Amino acid sequence: MARTEYFHDPNAPTPNSIVVAATAFVRDEHDRVLLIQRTDNGLWALPGGAQDFGESIAQTIVRETHEEAGITIEVTGLVGIYTDPNHIIAYSDGEVRQQFSICFRARYLSGNPTESSESKRVAWIDRTALDTLDIHPSMRLRIDHGYANLSQPYIG
Repeated sequence: MARTEYFHDPNAPTPNSIVVAATAFVRDEHDRVLLIQRTDNGLWALPGGAQDFGESIAQTIVRETHEEAGITIEVTGLVGIYTDPNHIIAYSDGEVRQQFSICFRARYLSGNPTESSESKRVAWIDRTALDTLDIHPSMRLRIDHGYANLSQPYIG
């Protein structure tokens, strides 16, 4: 399913849903961040996705990170809650979401970066290489907040 993101765009479509989603900010022993290149829009992003019935939000991000990136993690904290009403995501099936994403800080436990049907590339990315990748501004904000180690989670 194709995905188009609008960020502070006056021509964005009107949202018709809000879905609880989560992303994981995970670093390895070299301070590199785990990123996937999404298959639905080609952008680089933190692994993550929507919560399923019957799971906690922490279980969601552990599952999503393993499914999308082949990495097993443990949730250790909260980077922030991202609910900008001017970040709209339109899907080819007609769903138009207003952003609602919780970004967790997580610790790498095991596994090797492995592509999936949702990720055409998975890699540990050095902080100095982030500017060379096509990353949506809202995702870059989460990554920057993750590296900043804010004293309190971001709420916005």
